[in-house]
Amino acid sequence: MTAAAMMVGLTLSWGLNYVAAKVSYAGYDPVFVSIARSIIGGLCVLGWCRLRGIKLFEADGTLSAGIVVGVLFGVEFLFLYIGLEYTTVARNTLLVNTMPFWVLIGGHFLLGERINARKLGGLVLAFCGLLAVFSDGIFAGNDATLTGDLLSLGSGILWALTSIVIKRSKLVETSAEKLLLYQLAGAAVVGALVMPFA
Repeated sequence: MTAAAMMVGLTLSWGLNYVAAKVSYAGYDPVFVSIARSIIGGLCVLGWCRLRGIKLFEADGTLSAGIVVGVLFGVEFLFLYIGLEYTTVARNTLLVNTMPFWVLIGGHFLLGERINARKLGGLVLAFCGLLAVFSDGIFAGNDATLTGDLLSLGSGILWALTSIVIKRSKLVETSAEKLLLYQLAGAAVVGALVMPFA
């Protein structure tokens, strides 16, 4: 019962995260929000690691994969935050959370995790649901919603790619704190590079 309540609370916080991001756009640029989120989060991780004595900067062969994951994470959150400007929170959340769909496909080709008949049936159902979400924006000729939907979908695909890179590299053996710091640092750098053009 406690575990179920914790999972409901966790998913509620994730859902409210998107709502809070959309509300913040009334006064802030989405790229700025992405940079601020990454810097504040990174400082919290550094503080946590310092308190716990967790070493982050020892050479462990993860730097190149960490940079790739950081860039993917940074672009993913730019897509997510900018996509929220052009579509509803509900559609954005649904499309970003197509990530398992893309991990399943990527895992088949890149990780050797074969798709069986049961997984294939789930993929077909998920794909039909994806078409249903997109169809009203396409047939209504609402280009703004379609742009937001595509960015949100792109965010889900990049999330899946991030997971696949982690599983195929030494990052799978590194600490969760170091992995998170790679992602937050990458997001801050990507956001800072894009900011002048936003």
